[in-house]
Amino acid sequence: MKDIKIGIIVADVEEYEPFAERVEKGEYEKYSFLGRKGHKFNVTTKNGRAEVISVLSGIGKVNATAVASHLLTVGCQIILNYGLSGGISGIRRGELTLADRFVEHDFDLSGIGYKLCEKPNQEYIYSSDEGLNNLMCETVEGIKFGTAVTGDSFICDDEVKNRLKENFGAMSCDMETAAIAYVCAFGGVPFMSLRRISDDAGDDAIDSYKEMIFQNKIELSDIIYNFLTTIIDKYEI
Repeated sequence: MKDIKIGIIVADVEEYEPFAERVEKGEYEKYSFLGRKGHKFNVTTKNGRAEVISVLSGIGKVNATAVASHLLTVGCQIILNYGLSGGISGIRRGELTLADRFVEHDFDLSGIGYKLCEKPNQEYIYSSDEGLNNLMCETVEGIKFGTAVTGDSFICDDEVKNRLKENFGAMSCDMETAAIAYVCAFGGVPFMSLRRISDDAGDDAIDSYKEMIFQNKIELSDIIYNFLTTIIDKYEI
């Protein structure tokens, strides 16, 4: 029988609350890390059990890194993330993404001769887990793959958007995923991030984001919650 531990990181309270409401319909324990809200609960199938810890990390790379590091420290063997992202290229508003490549677009040592986002003497392009991505694609049709770029700013400028496309070949942008992917890569833990495109990261991005967060917050949380049983039954770890 499989017995695994799964961590779930969600940045925004509007995105986390529907997941929390779903969890609180069953048995659970309140979970807290540095004052951040979370839940601990079990999911059981005929093939095994998963202990799940979900945490509302807060927005941004520092918050995401802190929570990801904590979840690995307490023994999580898989890390999942979901939320909304801005669309950069080859993707439309409303579509679902599973980024397979992550970079930090705001890490810049080019002034001393390095490439944009390059970190000296270490890996700086991170990957999601192919097995988890494939299982999600069996569950939900029409998911797009590509590069997600992460930085501590909400992109809502056509000029910046075009620069991210040219410099990184970016599909989407967000404020957490590369930070989580970094921790998972160096910790040797599989990572998957399911994101819906809320806006085009251009000049009208703020209004589009506000509209999308209320339309899709429940659907994303349901997909991730239901995916937990798929991991138990089908994922080889």
